[in-house]
Amino acid sequence: MKKEVSSKQNKRYFYFFCKRFIDIVFSLIGMIFFVPLTVIVKVAYMLTGDFSKLFFIQKRIGLNGKEFKFYKFRTMVPNADEILFKMLEENEEIAKEYKENKKLENDPRITKVGKFLRKSSIDELPQIINILKGDMSLIGNRPYLPREKKDMGKYFDEIVKTKPGLTGYWQVNGRSDVSFETRLKLEKYYSNNCSLIMDIKIFFKTFIVVLEGIRSKSKR
Repeated sequence: MKKEVSSKQNKRYFYFFCKRFIDIVFSLIGMIFFVPLTVIVKVAYMLTGDFSKLFFIQKRIGLNGKEFKFYKFRTMVPNADEILFKMLEENEEIAKEYKENKKLENDPRITKVGKFLRKSSIDELPQIINILKGDMSLIGNRPYLPREKKDMGKYFDEIVKTKPGLTGYWQVNGRSDVSFETRLKLEKYYSNNCSLIMDIKIFFKTFIVVLEGIRSKSKR
């Protein structure tokens, strides 16, 4: 029995060692694209008359519940949180949608440049900084907001057993089409069953999901 437990632990240690090595390699490669894209995105915003900060920095929940600074390209207006809280107070339908999905399908706070960044998933690129620092992984669960901890309920302890990721099991199995509750179940499953084989499948499936998303939105 002890040998079986020890064997499982060794496999898990090996998995996380390999995962960290891959994270470092990919994040270093990603830096090559990150620098010129940052300049392009900044210029795009300036051409639309938006001179506010380019990066969106926010506290998120990481491994074992530890909070870290999370980086993305800003896709919303600068005072997005203030506008959200106001909308939730004034509109019952919006409040209901946000409570169920923790997001809004047609969010009026998203900028024109932000829509393209989200459609192409370019807005996620700055997270390679988090990956290089070790706060995140290439593959993992969604980096949740501290205020969402209460909503995660019984799933919280299971989900934070692994680092949050740039992409993950939820993103390739429903993403915006599933409820918050279903997302939590999917991410609990990943935390308890993650492996190199699963991560490789998620990695390649992510490209398919992103391309399908771009195609479907371009037809609208």
